[in-house]
Amino acid sequence: MEKPNILDRAIMTVAPVHAAKRAAARAALSVINSGYGNYGANLTKKSMRGWMYHGGSAKEDIEDNIDVLRQRSRDAYMGIPTATAALKTMRTNVVAGGLMPAPQLDSDYLGLDEAAAEKLQAQIVREFALWADTPVCDAERMDNFYQLQQLAFLSYLMNGDTIALLPMKHQAGQPYDLRVRLIEADRVCSPDGFDRLMPCTVQGYEVESIVQGVETDADGMVTAYWICNRHPLGSNSAVDAAGLTWQRVEAYGEATGRRNVLHIMSRERIGQRRGVPLLAPVLESLKQLGRYTDAEITAAVISAMFTVFVKSQNPSDGRPFGEMIPAEELIDSADQSSIELGPGAIIDLNPGEEVQFADPKHPNTGYDEFTNATIRLIGAGLEIPPEVMMKQFTTSYSAARGALNEFWRTCSMQRDWFTDDFCQPVYEEWFAEAVARGRIHAPGFFTDPARRKAYTACAWNGPARTNLNPVQEVDAAIKRVEAGFSTAQEETAQMTGGDYNRNIKLRVTEAKRKREVDEIGKAQTAGE
Repeated sequence: MEKPNILDRAIMTVAPVHAAKRAAARAALSVINSGYGNYGANLTKKSMRGWMYHGGSAKEDIEDNIDVLRQRSRDAYMGIPTATAALKTMRTNVVAGGLMPAPQLDSDYLGLDEAAAEKLQAQIVREFALWADTPVCDAERMDNFYQLQQLAFLSYLMNGDTIALLPMKHQAGQPYDLRVRLIEADRVCSPDGFDRLMPCTVQGYEVESIVQGVETDADGMVTAYWICNRHPLGSNSAVDAAGLTWQRVEAYGEATGRRNVLHIMSRERIGQRRGVPLLAPVLESLKQLGRYTDAEITAAVISAMFTVFVKSQNPSDGRPFGEMIPAEELIDSADQSSIELGPGAIIDLNPGEEVQFADPKHPNTGYDEFTNATIRLIGAGLEIPPEVMMKQFTTSYSAARGALNEFWRTCSMQRDWFTDDFCQPVYEEWFAEAVARGRIHAPGFFTDPARRKAYTACAWNGPARTNLNPVQEVDAAIKRVEAGFSTAQEETAQMTGGDYNRNIKLRVTEAKRKREVDEIGKAQTAGE
């Protein structure tokens, strides 16, 4: 701080109040705002003084709040229709019935001709179906692989992340031992509920750091995950907290480098270890919208009752209204202190009593406008156009098409993330087992990482983009293929979610059968 000069000291002696004002003015002028200091970083404007902006690292801002965010996100999904619509819309458009693998072998690098590559790809698809199409692939034997995709993705949206383990378990009559075990995010937590930020010993293991169940080494690299034996929020866990135990699972096998844990999440901060629920930025808006909707519905129901209130000038100890509601229609007849409204309920009048009709002014004429404005803000925060979220395409064709195209970019990005975090790693582990068992012949798979990557190259096709005008979309696709801007395989995947090469093979078979049917028909006509 600048020292006061001779004049300031003199003024302080004679008029200390005035001297304090001079010092404050000098301090304010000593800092000349520039750039962001005039706007977002300004500390003197009244409009900015009330902004609670202090934050911290990813741990303070995210991991320390993750438990509350998860529980509120799940509660919103279960009780607020807009939240349910947002998550289910994302799940349906990104995963739908499941992303289907389409092997894309690098035949040039593997030295395979076109016929050999197509034959091997067809064999891979058949073998993968043996494992993926049955619940045996699920460690809980509940869902097939495509249903597991839906569950894993919805859990990722709702909780911020999903953990998948890849154990091996033999079952009689099954060709593969690979299993997928999904773990809800809450079960991956620090032992005894305490994070470790300094090197210490936990259950006999020397650890550098554990944050929300994710263990990292001195360089910040994820080394292991700590998984609770049951859900920490379960009723049994709350009663018998001492019975909770944690198992340390290495992220990668130390000897083989095999992936033991798949962590499905999307990071938004450097140093972040756990994912943020999709609804986290809009939870407050969703809750307020839910409360407002409940209040409007309740008010509208009361208004629809058309109950007559009796205004009496003579106080009475009896029940003021509701006696005309039949006993069998009372909701809580056991409670004698309950007062209920009934449709068309009217009370007999006594002398000196005045009739008044209940008129709560509902439904509110501004309800739709307000809720639609709020949903637009929520949709913008979630990258889901309100037309898509509410399934209402009442605007113009160009606006609806723009909304669908914009949403498709979001879905495409989410699909790429989910494929990289879950589908492709599971596929590669299955492929390794298939080669090890000799069911798929892939020379050099275990000795050359480049050949391994060439064998496991795969595209994952899912639900196609919604087409408002299929004829125009098909014409545009044909022109893109003819101009070389795209391929028939890419266009097929985008428009129908199918496989162009597989379609061509089926079309050849269909054309052959049609010719045979036509020839039979001509022969029968000639015979008549």
